[in-house]
Order: sequence, then C-alpha cells, then structure tokens
Amino acid sequence: MAVKVSVVTGAGSNVGRACALALAADGWTVVLVGRRKEALEETARLGGRPLAERLVPVPADITDPVAVADLFAQVALRFGRLDLLLNNAADTMPYLPTEDVGIEDWNRVLGSIATGGFLCAQAAYRMMKEQSPRGGRIINNGAPSAHVPRPDSIAFTAAKHAVAGLTKSLSLDGRRYDIACGQIDIGNVTPPDREQPAARQADGSLRVEPTMDVRHVAEMVVAMAALPLGVNIPSVTVMPSAMPYNAGRG
Repeated sequence: MAVKVSVVTGAGSNVGRACALALAADGWTVVLVGRRKEALEETARLGGRPLAERLVPVPADITDPVAVADLFAQVALRFGRLDLLLNNAADTMPYLPTEDVGIEDWNRVLGSIATGGFLCAQAAYRMMKEQSPRGGRIINNGAPSAHVPRPDSIAFTAAKHAVAGLTKSLSLDGRRYDIACGQIDIGNVTPPDREQPAARQADGSLRVEPTMDVRHVAEMVVAMAALPLGVNIPSVTVMPSAMPYNAGRG
C-alpha cells in the first residue's frame, strides 16, 4: 500500500497535535511542523511506539519563505510526494479594542495565519501539481471568526477572513490539477490545562461558553483527509451545539 504523506503545521500543541496523532493512527505519515522542536518531539512521543515511524518532527517558522521552501524540499527529498497539508498554525493576541491594536501584533497575527498559510499552501500546491500521480488535499483551519467576529478581535478576524479567501482560491485554481481544498472552522475546544475563560459577547457582557473535546475536530479532519480527490468538503464548522454563533456572536 502506498504511503500517505501529510504536513501538519502548529503540530506542537492542542488542535494541531490532536489532528497529527489522529492522522498517524489512521495510517498517515505526518510531518510535524512548528517553531518549537521540543513541542514537536513531545507530539511524536505521545504517539507511542506504534506510531513512532509515522510522526516526523521538522521545526520551521512558516512566516519565513526560506524556511518554508526548505521544509517542503525536505518533504520531497524524504518522501517523494505530499498528499495532505493541514494549515493550522496561528499566533494570537489578547482581545483588544480596535484603537489599541499595535501594528506589531497586527503583523504578527496576519503573518502567521494569512501569510504563513499562503506560503505553506503555495509550496504544497507546487508539489501536488508536479508529482505523479498528481494532486492532493489542503485543509485550512479557518475558525468561526472567518464568518462572524467576536468583539475586540480585529486582527484575528481579518486573518481568518483571509483564510476563507485563500481556501476558495485554492479550491478553484486546484481543480485542473486534482488538488482539493477545504476549510474547517473550529469552535471552542476544551483547554487542556486551564479553565475555559469568559468571552466577551456582542452585548458587552462576559460569558463562559460551552466547549468540546478536541477529538471531535481531529475526527473531522481525518474524515476530510480520507475522501477521494474527486470529492471535497469546501467548508465545515465543528462547534459545541450551545456555543453562541450568529451575526455578532450572540
């Protein structure tokens, strides 16, 4: 059976870690990407001996075009192809009123989510277009903020709207090369090491919202990854049923 090769960015924690482990358990070889080598190695250790050969840590800063080019060159050299990219990495920032957002934070958030996502998608697209057999799948982590914002989240919301545009353009441009692109928008995931913080609502109040186990996200990613390339899920939202989600978030 041919090896299925995937790249997961932001694989050193939370959603990226859970998805990487779930993909490995489903038979994928997973290149674990992130800035922190120790966190990636911890993800690989969590897979245990049965998955050890399928989890390959490769530290890289996805906001750096040279680092991204080197990352995908390593994938091509070691595995000869790429079947799946999960674009998951993201820097965030505290909720702040629009007038208080500094340009450094704006650039950092947009750089990691929008620019980093583009650089990885572009490199994956090039590989998938030229490899034989050609094609592959790109899954972008969008977030509900790709559609409706929270208060005081202008940088994150703008970045996730950019991801939605990236997904649609990749889906259109990839058709002729058997490259499918979809987006998963992830609601509140239960924090692994702390209580869920209260979130600002549209009416200005604070509320601790419902959360869900990250395994539900990982299961959806595995299901999307398993589809034949002639089938695509353009966009799917996975969220707690009772989580506020409408125009302006409640």
